[in-house]
Amino acid sequence: MSHQAKDDLLLTGGHVIDVGGGHVGRYDVAVRAGRIAAIKPALPADGALRVVDVRGKVVTPGLIDLHTHVAARATYWGIDPDPVAWRSGVTTWVDAGSAGAYSLDAFRVALRRLEVRVPVLLNISALGLTGRTGESRDLDNCDVDLAIATVRDNRDLVAGIKVRIDRETVGRNGIEPLRRGITAAEACDVPVMVHIGTSPPAVADVLALLRPGDIVTHCASAIAAGPQLVSPAMHDAYARGVLFDLGHGSGGFAFDVLEAQLESGLTPHTVSSDLHARCLYGPVFDLPTTMAKLLAVGLPLDEVVAAATIRPAQALNLPGGAGTLSPGAPADLAVFTVKEGPVELVDAHRQRRVGKQRLVNDATYVAGRLLPPRLPEPPRPWIPLTTAQRHALDNRAGALRALFSAPLVGPDGLAEQFPRRPEQPPGTDERG
Repeated sequence: MSHQAKDDLLLTGGHVIDVGGGHVGRYDVAVRAGRIAAIKPALPADGALRVVDVRGKVVTPGLIDLHTHVAARATYWGIDPDPVAWRSGVTTWVDAGSAGAYSLDAFRVALRRLEVRVPVLLNISALGLTGRTGESRDLDNCDVDLAIATVRDNRDLVAGIKVRIDRETVGRNGIEPLRRGITAAEACDVPVMVHIGTSPPAVADVLALLRPGDIVTHCASAIAAGPQLVSPAMHDAYARGVLFDLGHGSGGFAFDVLEAQLESGLTPHTVSSDLHARCLYGPVFDLPTTMAKLLAVGLPLDEVVAAATIRPAQALNLPGGAGTLSPGAPADLAVFTVKEGPVELVDAHRQRRVGKQRLVNDATYVAGRLLPPRLPEPPRPWIPLTTAQRHALDNRAGALRALFSAPLVGPDGLAEQFPRRPEQPPGTDERG
């Protein structure tokens, strides 16, 4: 007599927000062999090995952060994503330019130890982001042929090209690194993500080069926008299909710029954190906190979730149903509680807004496996921190020490694992 195989996991009763898969509402989600097996309004509980009741929770595809830096200990900016992933719902961390052609092989090796998925945007500078800035001041490092060969040899890893265009990074080279990045991207049929910042070069000159489907990150940057906030060049780029990505970071997001853009009809296509070693401790903290800032300026929850799931997946043409909970897609899921009530939020320039709700992560699954808790490493010595940040880190370390130093449970929470036989004297066990 044959028995039908059971699903590995069933999440029941949650409010699903899966815009890309067309599932918004009350659904059960079944997982088998690391993929979504079924998603329906009701699925039988006896068909799964493990059932998790998520009534009152929001279930989304695993979040996709389109702009991060994850080369911990290898670059100025890099962090370990796993200690953030398990508590934030971010299952796919797009590394935006940490590695160039010279370092991509070593970067690939470093990624093997991670729990999360990491598509890569190859830096047009072969140096990558080993240093804080300046990687494109020497145009010899922006070797188009080398970039093309590197992408073609690493199609399983590289999803696009990254170029940083600001005064410090390019020096006297202006927008030439971007021209080279676009040439390499065209040859490989991948998009370019361009960072905008302090001019020169002028943002209008940068935007004029971008093609439909290319991505401008830090789209609501006050440093890049200047006093005008919204320019005709931004409208022109948006109209022809250039994708606007938030890319918060330590200096790339301002509430007043975003509000002006929203009023002008320039809603960001994607929301990303640009999480790195300088903004991990604030003002970014994580992607759900960044998403809360979009909620605070009036964007609806479904829209914000789509901007952190299906839209980044589409922007990079990620394979296999990424960013959705459609049957057959990777079983990357996030479970959240929607916390209602006022929450004070701050941008990169300490402008404040008060939001009415935020997502707080309860569980994060990659390929159907619940990510375990991971403790973060301390900040690297070159990371600037305020006195308040250092004090908070010290307090957190003390609280963790106290938590783990105390016995997990008291005597009533224990079991006798090796029961004494009646003839055994006290103080011995069954092994003598």
